[in-house]
Amino acid sequence: MEFYPPIEKSTSQEIKMFQEQKLQELLTYLETYSPFYQKLFKEHNINIADIQTLEDLQKIPTTVKNDIQQNNDDFFCITPDKIVDYSTTSGTLGDPVTFGLSDNDLERLAYNEAISFACAGIQKGDVVQMITTIDKRFMAGLAYFLGLRKMGASVVRMGPGIPELQWDSIFRYKPKYLITVPSFLLKMIDYAEKHGIDYKNSSVYGAVCIGESIKNQDFTDNILSQKIKEKWNIKLFSTYASTEMSTAFTECEFQHGGHHHPELIITEILDDEGIPVQEGESGELTITTLGVEAIPLLRFKTGDIVKAHYEPCECGRNTMRLGPVIGRKQQMIKYKGTTLYPPAMNDILNDFNGILCYQIVIQTNEIGLDEIIIKLSTENNDENFVNEVRDHFRAKLRVSPKIEVVDFDILSKTVFHPNSRKPITFVDLR
Repeated sequence: MEFYPPIEKSTSQEIKMFQEQKLQELLTYLETYSPFYQKLFKEHNINIADIQTLEDLQKIPTTVKNDIQQNNDDFFCITPDKIVDYSTTSGTLGDPVTFGLSDNDLERLAYNEAISFACAGIQKGDVVQMITTIDKRFMAGLAYFLGLRKMGASVVRMGPGIPELQWDSIFRYKPKYLITVPSFLLKMIDYAEKHGIDYKNSSVYGAVCIGESIKNQDFTDNILSQKIKEKWNIKLFSTYASTEMSTAFTECEFQHGGHHHPELIITEILDDEGIPVQEGESGELTITTLGVEAIPLLRFKTGDIVKAHYEPCECGRNTMRLGPVIGRKQQMIKYKGTTLYPPAMNDILNDFNGILCYQIVIQTNEIGLDEIIIKLSTENNDENFVNEVRDHFRAKLRVSPKIEVVDFDILSKTVFHPNSRKPITFVDLR
């Protein structure tokens, strides 16, 4: 099995021609099997024969999360007896959406993760510890397992939490890589230091980090990444994916963005008017899935604001690379004339060692403007510390949010909710 597909080493023109051929196949498939897209083509008088190039995609309206929430069943292109797995989106922004996967979809998912993990340097025979759930209708956990199995790696299925058991597995099975939410690595380090565990001499070489950003826009380590590496000298690889696209963008060893897999997905980056942005500008990632059988998507707007990078990578791949997510479009905050996204605030809060956990709450005040409340638990409820946090916000983001100190036992229950796959550090009440 080739985990470094030839198409990724092809020229940009060859990649474009390859994708245009795949697009033709997708449009024919949607016109034949998708009730939602059959209706969309009819309503907008779209003749799929007119869509020959990637640029022609502009003739087709975009699809948004709300379309799937309201017409979930109409997106299915296969009968229920062909579905072998049901997954749902995380529900971060609104009701979760159901995705069914056929046998072929699971095979595609395994292939996607295999080539993505290969980007990060994982090889046949490596032991990989999954510090992530594989149940609770979570597609990613299953995808990781299938991908590692496909490439011939060994898997330790640990699931999230319980640092004591994670360390037990690390010293017992000697994994080379971990797959985890990066902030959990700080908990593992803290546990190891308190219990005299010689974590710096463990078998762990690197971690594939999910669910949270570990890089700044210029690919330098952000605060979270710096805090981990100051304590534990391991490689951290960022990866970006979503249930809707069944595709991952994972960093290679040179760590200049997540590599695009052209055989699995067509990407567009659009401005607020739906026009492709100029090279080097940020916009909303909009995707068209290739090779998906159950719920293929055409021009689906992900809600994520990103920047693409097109210069060839030192690893030899000529594919586009995605930079870190700047923010979710729906989570954009207008605060006293400044436009903010939660990741920028996360960076500031992660900068403080004295913060045990935090939650950013956005609500609308009595005159209809966005208001930011930072709830945090600290090791000491010192007024000077709160002022220091506020000053840091003012210096970095030119805003001064309201800060509330909350008892750790109370706040941690809402941040680390048992039904959530990742810490709930942002709540939008607008």
